Amino acid sequence: MNVVYALMVLGGLGLLFGGLLSYAAQRFAVEEDERVEVVADLLPNANCGACGYPGCINFAEKVVAGEAPVDSCIPGGKAVSDRICEVLGLESVASDVKKIAQVFCLGTKDAAADLFEYQGIKDCKAAMMFGDGFKACKYGCLGLGTCVEVCPFDALSMGENGLPVVDPERCGGCGLCAKACPRGVIRIVDAAPRGKVVLCNSQDRGRATRNACEVGCIGCKACVRACPQEAVTVENFLAYIDRTKCNDCGECLDVCKRDVIKDFKDYIKTN
Repeated sequence: MNVVYALMVLGGLGLLFGGLLSYAAQRFAVEEDERVEVVADLLPNANCGACGYPGCINFAEKVVAGEAPVDSCIPGGKAVSDRICEVLGLESVASDVKKIAQVFCLGTKDAAADLFEYQGIKDCKAAMMFGDGFKACKYGCLGLGTCVEVCPFDALSMGENGLPVVDPERCGGCGLCAKACPRGVIRIVDAAPRGKVVLCNSQDRGRATRNACEVGCIGCKACVRACPQEAVTVENFLAYIDRTKCNDCGECLDVCKRDVIKDFKDYIKTN
């Protein structure tokens, strides 16, 4: 009799709590905006985090809620941004200039000197734990392919010369490779095919750069003096070219004895 009574009590409590849970689920249910799924389907679904959120669905939720800019999906570019604007009834705000990764180092196996033979894990961050890396240039590419491993678009590969190669057609400009590089060799730049670019990352003085690499920028300022557009500056012994000012005259390229200045539109096609 006691057993039957206990079962009846447990059954009643089960029905009571089940009813309460059902009521709570309906009463406090959060209605999901149907546009979230629509926006999520428009995204590349690479979950690269370039937008500042851990995944595409998280970005979709934030952009629908008005908490994230509609043009934050860098890999999607203007095309995706415009389609999101159509879904949300907004005006287009995205730039049509694509972003891509650029390797700012020409220190190949033959050109860049090593301090010692590294035999550890094939990972650039791991190599940095041994004397800040095995390369004589403490700003140059270590060439172990950490950037290649993190690329969600298969846009990076290791060249036979020991430097990573960027496929501009595949690159989404997400920036994961730039974040993974412990030397800061990779930067995300406008893919607009104009202007010259200094493909070096060294901030050492001229003598130290010469000893470490055959092609490193020594900050001699010959390019600064040659540029009629005042598009070239030198900071910390490294030349920089403002491609918005550069008119592709080629004067800087002609006077660079280290051959570290390249034509951007030609370089991204062949590198």
